[in-house]
Amino acid sequence: MTEGVPTGTDADVAAVTEANLALYTALEEGDLDALTDVWVSGADADDVHGAVCVHPGWPVLRGRASVLRSYALIMAHTDYIQFFLTDVEVEVLGDVALVTCTENILSSGDVETEGELGPLVGGRAVATNLFRRTSEGWRLWSHHGSPVLTSGGDDDGEGDDEG
Repeated sequence: MTEGVPTGTDADVAAVTEANLALYTALEEGDLDALTDVWVSGADADDVHGAVCVHPGWPVLRGRASVLRSYALIMAHTDYIQFFLTDVEVEVLGDVALVTCTENILSSGDVETEGELGPLVGGRAVATNLFRRTSEGWRLWSHHGSPVLTSGGDDDGEGDDEG
């Protein structure tokens, strides 16, 4: 076996893909219980390498309780959110899986009248989701979301450097 070559079976890739989608579905539905089930639990969640999360613009959160509290706060203050995932890549190496994707986000903006949904606002973030195989199946171990601050442009990564 060559070191560094993904060893995941098609079944592993499918299971990780499903676990990744479960994260975004739970967020869209505002379902904290379902979101809780996505994350690692027990000893896997609270050791030094346990649950870790970086929301766009937030400091790093460590430990299951801190991570889940952050999602509860986000859900409590978000009337509507929908994710359109693009550029999804899934790699599995043994008992660890890496998912990278672009989160194209549609959410409600500030409301003018109490009880109404605010205007829809779009945003984009790139995400790295790291999963661990546990006795309960694939569970999210680390999420890192970073806002995309550019409007696109060069897809090849090369700019027009002059000077």
